[in-house]
Amino acid sequence: MSDEVAIQVNFGKPMPVFPLGVVALMPQQVAPFHIFEPRYRQLVGDALDASGQIAMATYDTSDLDAFDYSGDSLPLRPAVCIGQVFQHEKLPDGHYNILLQGICRAKIVDEMGPGDDRLYRTAYLEPLDLPGHAQFGLDAARQQLTHHLTSWPLQQLRTAAWVVERLQNDQIPDSAAFELVCFSLFTDPELRYQLLAEPEAKRRVRLVELALSDMARIIRNAAAQHPERWPKGVSWN
Repeated sequence: MSDEVAIQVNFGKPMPVFPLGVVALMPQQVAPFHIFEPRYRQLVGDALDASGQIAMATYDTSDLDAFDYSGDSLPLRPAVCIGQVFQHEKLPDGHYNILLQGICRAKIVDEMGPGDDRLYRTAYLEPLDLPGHAQFGLDAARQQLTHHLTSWPLQQLRTAAWVVERLQNDQIPDSAAFELVCFSLFTDPELRYQLLAEPEAKRRVRLVELALSDMARIIRNAAAQHPERWPKGVSWN
């Protein structure tokens, strides 16, 4: 895991924006992307010639009936995750395989559509949480999360052991360890966006606690039906 403090973001310049349908990158997360569309191949090439940073955004599909759009001009939700390209491969057909690491949260303050020879959007951003900014009060939450994820029923989660191993690693700062929880345990698109868009660490902790409580309730309810006793095949209970 890289040191957030070592990576600088220049918020005084517009950044290339790569929108997707869901939050595909969160702070501290490392994610692979295969880039094949011409506009995003151009975006990656331009980013590699500059800082190697890309704002990973999500489309706002909440009210499409009221929005006059065509093709590439779908509106964007304000919160983004700034990602740093730390590994890339350009393929013979011009496609790219890249690995992005999430650096920090940011929000769009001014968006520019494609123009001149540029095929992709750019945007001026401002930080939602500064890289390396102290996150106080996470130590107790870290211990509590470790307890929950090593106890029934949450210990049954597929990624629980992996997350706990990192929560117990004192070399990983509290803020980074907590980000691991956010992107490793949750796949619900709206929850992931809420965790990305929330600037205050303590409020993110609360969102995580509520989500884990819901998960625990679902697992308990499922266990109470004793699925191990069902005959093989479909159950209509």
